[in-house]
Amino acid sequence: MACSRVLATPRLRIVPFTEDYLTPRYVAWLNDPEVVRYSDQRHRRHTLASCRAYWQSFAGTPHYFWAIVARAAGPAGCGPGTGLHIGNINAYVDVVHAVADVGILLGERRVWGQGYGSEAWIAVCHYLLDEAGMRKVTAGTLAVNTAMLGIMRRAGMVEDGRRQRHCLCEGRAVDVVHAALFREGRHRKGEQ
Repeated sequence: MACSRVLATPRLRIVPFTEDYLTPRYVAWLNDPEVVRYSDQRHRRHTLASCRAYWQSFAGTPHYFWAIVARAAGPAGCGPGTGLHIGNINAYVDVVHAVADVGILLGERRVWGQGYGSEAWIAVCHYLLDEAGMRKVTAGTLAVNTAMLGIMRRAGMVEDGRRQRHCLCEGRAVDVVHAALFREGRHRKGEQ
């Protein structure tokens, strides 16, 4: 994997994904229609084996795959250390162009709406731009995914393109919104 770096925020530990996080609970997130409502994961059936294969696909690549652990959101025993494994975040790195494309899954529904997704997202964006040498961080989501659009906005990302009526979601053609955050100039524009 790209690194073994642990990122810390006031409420989270963002840790390299390990075998310990491959649990039936994690697989259940991916098979929960509400959790994957706006993700292409909704078109697949997941198993421990498919999740293990996905995790192992990061080995020997410049890409990142982290588990998001809430320090006080739940009981110990839901992964290594204390806290509750509430989701995952990844970054696919284009080394040649110094660009990372980030994706997130906040699977633990009981923590939705509490800002954990934004907190993890911003920490990963800062790490990629400030420490990992990326010049640009990108993301994309369906235009109807208001939660993800909010995360991207709170991170200071700007719209970087739009694919008109590109995907079908719940029987309706919807746009895919692409967004970006650039290392150059972001502090001058008020991004913390």
